[in-house]
Amino acid sequence: MGKIWQTVKYDFQAVKDRDPAIPDGLRGFFEVILCTPGFQAILAHRLIHFLHTRLRIPILPRFLGLIVRWWTGIEIHPGAQIGKGVFIDHGMGVVIGETAIVKDNVTLFHGVTLGGTGKEKGKRHPTVEEGAFIGAGAKILGNITIGKNSKIGAGSVVVKDVPPDSTVVGIPAFMVKHKGFKLREATANAQLTNTILRRIEELEQELKLLKEELRNVQDQLSIQNKQEVA
Repeated sequence: MGKIWQTVKYDFQAVKDRDPAIPDGLRGFFEVILCTPGFQAILAHRLIHFLHTRLRIPILPRFLGLIVRWWTGIEIHPGAQIGKGVFIDHGMGVVIGETAIVKDNVTLFHGVTLGGTGKEKGKRHPTVEEGAFIGAGAKILGNITIGKNSKIGAGSVVVKDVPPDSTVVGIPAFMVKHKGFKLREATANAQLTNTILRRIEELEQELKLLKEELRNVQDQLSIQNKQEVA
């Protein structure tokens, strides 16, 4: 019981530390408890997860999860593992799948999906390591790992592992920063090179078609000339 209480205190402090809209004092305390859906969803999930994994009670945990989703807009499967100090800001539209693992001090914004890529069994959802930051609307799919202290840009779609201390953006996500070094320029150059290469391939294909058309015209003219001579 003492361990659970310490975890709840850690969750509460995470909201206080990372949400600048929460005031100090008694008002801030009640705003976290009564008006912060992310805190409410995680608090409820800790009970639901206990019922699902420790007591192995059927149906009830899923039903309670539906009530929490209706109340907060956040859907967390009873089987998902949530570490302490996880902060879900705003919360609406967050989905965390059954085999997802979210470790300590992770921050998730609204619209984030930690989902699967199909109907496979076993571990099929992401693992998010300590201190990771996942921006609004990001979709992280499959049994991949988001490294410690990494950042996922808003709206990104991530389907491959992200190394620790990295920043990724885009669809599909690509790395723009790693351990403090910006990779944006190198990535932009690589993308430009790929674009040029694709255009060259398209031009080569167009040239091939033009040559075939020219050959057909020449053949037709040759036949026509022979007929006129005859």
